[in-house]
Amino acid sequence: MVIAELKKTSEQKMDKSVQAFKADLGKVRTGRAHTGLLDHVTVDYYGTQTPINQVAKIILLDARTIGVTPFEKKMTQVIEKAIRDSDLGLNPAASGETVRVPMPPLTEERRKELVKVVKHEAENARVAVRNLRRDAIQQLKDALKKHEVSENDERRALDDMQKMTDRHIADIDRLLQEKEKELMAV
Repeated sequence: MVIAELKKTSEQKMDKSVQAFKADLGKVRTGRAHTGLLDHVTVDYYGTQTPINQVAKIILLDARTIGVTPFEKKMTQVIEKAIRDSDLGLNPAASGETVRVPMPPLTEERRKELVKVVKHEAENARVAVRNLRRDAIQQLKDALKKHEVSENDERRALDDMQKMTDRHIADIDRLLQEKEKELMAV
């Protein structure tokens, strides 16, 4: 009973680590526009820092341009300033009620820089998965000391934990390769 519960929670936590890595990859731009790029940009909305998608409608105007239409007309300048001041390196331009955010093409140097960032994120995700394995192994050893599980059950559970860890790390590596390929495509 202890082992099944431990495996289940470890599997769920490892899945969450992989999903978090996937979300981090979504934030790294590849030269193409996508609305998720502005998710972490916040604007000053009546004295409160509010996510941009809560004060404006974000759409794709074309493959390289994002359109941001504020729900209130007076927010246009605030949104434009927030996007310009963000760490995304974008240069928005207000045209009427809509803020147009063109995606500049990536230079070779910037692509390589982004690949390094993505590799660093992948390593962080791998470390998170390995830490979860370490914690589970420690719990198994504690259960063995308390005679809650047999040595054979513990050994089988350790093998299962290793397989689970290997599978999640392989998922992270696969996601990393896909993103690298996407970044280096011109």
